[in-house]
Amino acid sequence: MLRLEELGEGERERWRELRAATDAPRSPFMEPEFATAVSRVRPQARVAVLYEGTSAEPAGFLPYERGALGQGRAIGLGVSDCQGAVLRPGLAPETGELLRACSVSSFAFDNLEANQALFVPHAAEEHATYVIDVEKGYETYESVLRTQSPKFLKTTLAKERRLGRQAAGPVRFVFDEREPAALRALIEWKSAQYRRTGRRDRFAQEWITRLVGRLAETRAPECTGTLSVLYAGDRPVAAHFGLRSASVLACWFPAYDVEFAKYSPGLVLHLRMAEAAAGEGIGLLDMGRGPAEYKDSLKTGELAVYEGEAMRPGLGAALHLLRREPVRRAHGFVRAHPRLASLASRALKGAGRLRRS
Repeated sequence: MLRLEELGEGERERWRELRAATDAPRSPFMEPEFATAVSRVRPQARVAVLYEGTSAEPAGFLPYERGALGQGRAIGLGVSDCQGAVLRPGLAPETGELLRACSVSSFAFDNLEANQALFVPHAAEEHATYVIDVEKGYETYESVLRTQSPKFLKTTLAKERRLGRQAAGPVRFVFDEREPAALRALIEWKSAQYRRTGRRDRFAQEWITRLVGRLAETRAPECTGTLSVLYAGDRPVAAHFGLRSASVLACWFPAYDVEFAKYSPGLVLHLRMAEAAAGEGIGLLDMGRGPAEYKDSLKTGELAVYEGEAMRPGLGAALHLLRREPVRRAHGFVRAHPRLASLASRALKGAGRLRRS
């Protein structure tokens, strides 16, 4: 087992080759640059390097984090939107042996990609991740929206025009903004959104803020931090920070200035991101798991991701399961019952209002 910083450039290039050989979308979360950025802010991050026989060439990589009590988890768990091992096609190590070699009793995941045959059998839940397909160009995507969501598209474009007429100045969009102040504004908006909706503020966790800062400076062909900003005049009104590869834009942290909420700047931003991504040759925008009205309006399809935990027999895994499984089952029960989910959402928002007051 190695620290990510200990991988040589030859090993990193082999990682990229193995990833390119799969049929899965080339998510930037599965690249060595993302794992290395996590390791800079999460010292417990490691990578297992797999070999076959006497070959000196790696046959696979499993980035992970090891807890103090020996529990393992996908690297960046809680913020990474695509997880799993990077293996030579056809390679099928035994899961228990791999976990033992990693000195972990378990491997938890919450956004495992669908082709991960090593871990999918251990999944407890399947979720949908919502995607926008712009492989055939933005005009084709707009045509799809005109068919499936005509009112949504017409209304959003009208709001974009009103924003330009009534707000601080002409609307303009920057796909890859390098201005640090824009990133700071986005983080402030997103933190306020978390608090407003009663959810845990991710940016209150120092490691996440530091991770985003590192990734904002990452420039690699298959993992580039990308800050997209919608301006009215010189004023940013909506922004998004995510990661992009040559073919996938992973949508990660979108937010907007609530002062401009009546113009739906977040929706306008996503349309312009789709247009710019298509112009860059990117074919897929991955909006991540978790239902949301804006995703339903923008999406062209869905992909499956999985949540669960692979465990090898032992006392540590059993104790870990006893702690985690009741919570997971409770969350799953609420999600499966729309009325309960609605009540839970209202309760969270009420808690957020109480905190603000």
